[in-house]
Amino acid sequence: MADLFAAASPFDVPVEPAATAPLADRIRPRALGEVIGQEHLTGHEGAIGRMVTAGRLSSMILWGPPGTGKTSTARLLADAVGLRFVGISAVFSGVAELKKTFAEAREYARAGQRTLLFVDEIHRFNRAQQDGFLPYVEDGTVVLVGATTENPSFELNAALLSRAQVLILNRLDAAALEKLLARAEAVEGRELPLNADARAALIASADGDGRFLLNQAETLFSIDLPTPLDPAGLAALLHRRVAVYDKDREGHYNLISALHKAVRGSDPQAALYYLARMLVAGEEPLYLLRRMVRMASEDIGLADPQALVQCLAAKDSYDFLGSPEGELAIANALIYLATAPKSNAGYMAYKAATRSAKETGSLMPPKNILNAPTKLMKTIGYGKGYAYDHDRDEAFSGDNYWPEEMNRQTFYTPTPRGFEAKISERLAYWQKLREERQG
Repeated sequence: MADLFAAASPFDVPVEPAATAPLADRIRPRALGEVIGQEHLTGHEGAIGRMVTAGRLSSMILWGPPGTGKTSTARLLADAVGLRFVGISAVFSGVAELKKTFAEAREYARAGQRTLLFVDEIHRFNRAQQDGFLPYVEDGTVVLVGATTENPSFELNAALLSRAQVLILNRLDAAALEKLLARAEAVEGRELPLNADARAALIASADGDGRFLLNQAETLFSIDLPTPLDPAGLAALLHRRVAVYDKDREGHYNLISALHKAVRGSDPQAALYYLARMLVAGEEPLYLLRRMVRMASEDIGLADPQALVQCLAAKDSYDFLGSPEGELAIANALIYLATAPKSNAGYMAYKAATRSAKETGSLMPPKNILNAPTKLMKTIGYGKGYAYDHDRDEAFSGDNYWPEEMNRQTFYTPTPRGFEAKISERLAYWQKLREERQG
């Protein structure tokens, strides 16, 4: 049995940080009301605020970008409702440590003390390890609070998600980051050595990450500067935070979705912004070109047949020039796509034709349009009565090309935009001739 009277672990009780602790630890909030930028959760009407008021927590997953207060919120939740706090990281913990943690939590529960188990980077546990939490969450041995920077829908088991609320922490905006700087200055007892423009640049450089901002501020506090820095001086002294972007994670899919929809919505300015975001973050240009070819086929189609040509030309240009010169060809092609007339008529026509093909199975085409390379095939009617269109007026016979068991279908309906307006005129004219010649 675990010794319930043993010395508490460092995770069990909040520890007042030493004067030499990092600035981010020294200004860590001491109550939920001090958590900056997450009032939609911690306020009286927020999900966490309501739980604390009721004095009862349910298991939850805290999902948000780095440096938004996930760890602080979990620790303060335990204090607010009187739970024992235990924290582990999925990066460093394995099955043996989990078993020990659950066994200790069960002994504490028997003594009337419930445990809040905080699991940082919970998405790093594999599926089997995540399943191991289920019985202890279900029977109340632990209140699980998981923290993740990744989309829980993709990274966590459905069974675990069904037993825990997903609460989304916001990226810290400029106002929230300014509050953090003010708190840091109060703790240090002096202002940052920055002019107003440099202060705004420092906040922008954090990209919503409070921890990064405080680490940068700590560096500035440690340097004796004769005069406040301007933006140029700040840039020379500090490194800008690298944008959060994992090529195989949600950030990648969010940005490519935004890029595609900006093109579809004919907004070249927004499209260029998201293209630049992805290229700056290190996205593979050929991936972007492949997606642009898809845009040309799906969202523009025959409204502007040159759209696809422009994308393939940009691909050849990038292959020829490389980076960064070849990226201008990608940008030009993207502008072409965003400003081209839009039509998904071809895309919808292909989807409709595919559904019809699956429904009708293996119906034979009419025999008159089948080739007859053998005597037997001629004997049974293959090719009989075929009307060669080029021998007819206007190179159009108006013949029937559909299986006998099917009525004529209409899958493709061109829009009145761009080149498709001319296609629409042709189709209408051919339909008129067809009716005349078949009537």
